[in-house]
Amino acid sequence: MPFSLRGGVSAAHSIDGMVLLDEHAGRYWQLNATATLILRALLCGASPGEVAKRLTGNHPGLSVEQADRDVAHLLAALRRAGLVTP
Repeated sequence: MPFSLRGGVSAAHSIDGMVLLDEHAGRYWQLNATATLILRALLCGASPGEVAKRLTGNHPGLSVEQADRDVAHLLAALRRAGLVTP
């Protein structure tokens, strides 16, 4: 399932990752480097499972189960905030 930023949400790269601006609510969201990697991969069409596998490649001590939970947690937070749409 491909994801996209909801209309009215803009993204800007930062030194530490990415900043999302919800223009309708006037709220900013700061994403760290890992959250930025996850969001970029999802926006490029990767599935949450594929993103979790990428994370374990970047972080050798990270289990697939923990990576799955981390991706699901971030995706749920982005959805609750209304920042992404499937």
